[in-house]
Parts: sequence; C-alpha cells; structure tokens
Amino acid sequence: MNLRARTARVRALLLTLISCFVVAGTATGCTSGDDRPRIVVTTNILGDITREIVGDEVDVTVLMKPDADPHSFGLSAVQAAELENADLIVYNGLGLEENVLRHVKAAEESGVAAFAAGPAADPLTFRTGDEGGPAGESGEPDPHFWTDPDRVRKAAGLIADRVVEHVGGVDEKTVRENARRYDTRLAELTAWMEKSFAAVPEDRRALVTNHHVFGYLADRFGFRVIGAVVPSGTTLASPSSSDLKSLTRAMDRAGVRTVFVDSSQPTRLTEVLREEMGGDVAVVPLYSESLTEKGKGAGTYLEMMRANTSAMTEGLTGR
Repeated sequence: MNLRARTARVRALLLTLISCFVVAGTATGCTSGDDRPRIVVTTNILGDITREIVGDEVDVTVLMKPDADPHSFGLSAVQAAELENADLIVYNGLGLEENVLRHVKAAEESGVAAFAAGPAADPLTFRTGDEGGPAGESGEPDPHFWTDPDRVRKAAGLIADRVVEHVGGVDEKTVRENARRYDTRLAELTAWMEKSFAAVPEDRRALVTNHHVFGYLADRFGFRVIGAVVPSGTTLASPSSSDLKSLTRAMDRAGVRTVFVDSSQPTRLTEVLREEMGGDVAVVPLYSESLTEKGKGAGTYLEMMRANTSAMTEGLTGR
C-alpha cells in the first residue's frame, strides 16, 4: 500500500473511531475497523472477474449493483470515499462508467493505484453498421470488451499482476493459482461458444441490438453488425426517426428479423422498430452490460456469456 493510500486508510479509521465515541452507549455499539486489503471495482462484470482472481485474499467492493446500467449509475458520498481508501481500483477505463470516472480520477490523484482494464484488452473502435458498404467507425474506443472472452483472459491476467504489485498482504501463489484456474475456465468458454455459434449459418450471422455492445463478439466469432436501435455505444443517446428508418432498411437488405436487447433496458424503442417493420420482428433479451442477482440468469460473467450464446444461437437459427 503506498503512503497516500495508507494515509487515507488511517483517516478512515479515525473517522470510524470518532463515530464509535458518538454512538457509545447505544444498543448497536461499534467495532474497530479491519485492516484487510481491499479492492474497489466499478462494474459488476469486472467485480466478478476480480473476485475469481483474489478469492478470500482481499475484500472486494463492487460499486455497480446488479441489473444496473454502467453508463448511468452514480456513486454516493460513502462509495466515493471507498475509492480513496482502496489499495487498488479496477475499472473499465474506456468511458463506460460515465458518472464515476471523475471519482476514479480523484482517487488516482490522491495516490491510489488503479488499473484500467479496457485499454489493456486491445480495444476496438465502434462499428456502426456493416450493410451497404464498409463498417463505419466513430473513432471512439468501444468499452464492451468483455463480449470477447479471449480479451477477458488478457485482462484477468493483468488484474492478477496488479493485485500482486499493489495489494499488500496477499499470498502471491494463491492469486496466481486462482488466475490460472480462471484462465482455464475462460478458455473452455471460448471453445464452447465457437461450437455453439457453428450452428448459425453464414447468412444468418447478422446482429441488431438495442445499442452497440457486441462489436467484440462479432469480431471474435465472425458476425456482421447490421446496426442498433440506439446508434451509439451508450444507452444515454437517443435515436432520431431517420436513424430508425435507416436501421429498418439495413435489416430489410440483410433479411434480419431478430433484435437482441438488454434485459435490464426499456424496450419502448424496440417496439417502435417492430411497428416500423410491420410486427415481423423477434425481440430476444440478453444480459449485455450487467450481471443479475445470483440465481437470476446471469449471476457471474461465465453464466452471462453462456446464457447469451444460447439465446443468440436460438434467436438466429429459430431452434
């Protein structure tokens, strides 16, 4: 732990002690703070990956709740303070957590170690549509790298490196073994996805989503990105009527009648698209940007990717 992070930890403990004196004599009482190493992770997908790597060696705090939108979730004052008291911050780093980045930056400036997973995972630029010519690219990096499990393998290995480097008190052998075991499971996931997607004929390997989120999956597994209902990499944007008309034309040209939408996002715009196309559109829900609560379909990254692969294969083949 560096000097500034240690100072922030001492300050947090002092505040805890003061609170203990204030509430002394109440029924709840107060216990002393614990000095276990801690990692703070912004998104729940990265949080699950980090927990797989550190196991019981480190306390991991995940800021983003299940089923939340990473583009729009914000922090409380307590959560912002947790960033400044961390031994290590793990975050996307490609503009995904739009309302959280200033807090991450402030913590970094105070001396907290931070790892941006996205820039380390060979980022792509946004692909805005493949039909009618070369794919358009906005020039902005696409933060949704987790839809390619091979990139997650790279990011996971680097998270393990940063934990060993910056988080005092961890057992390096345990962290490395956890990372090795998880890497094997990710490699098995990639092989299973390849086998599953092999059932999708070439002429049906076309994706339309509620916003641009599966560019990495398309690049890795040989799909075409036709377009998105919200023609942006963020859910905070809004489509115009001309955007929807352009998308319906692209879908007609490609013979696409399936739209994949995030299960946690409103479907109003997708319903408008369905009406534009005379009702002849299947809407298939996916877990694209957030994990769910445990037992709700996508409680882990591995579970999310398997569920999405099955839903996409069935949605594109009619099986």
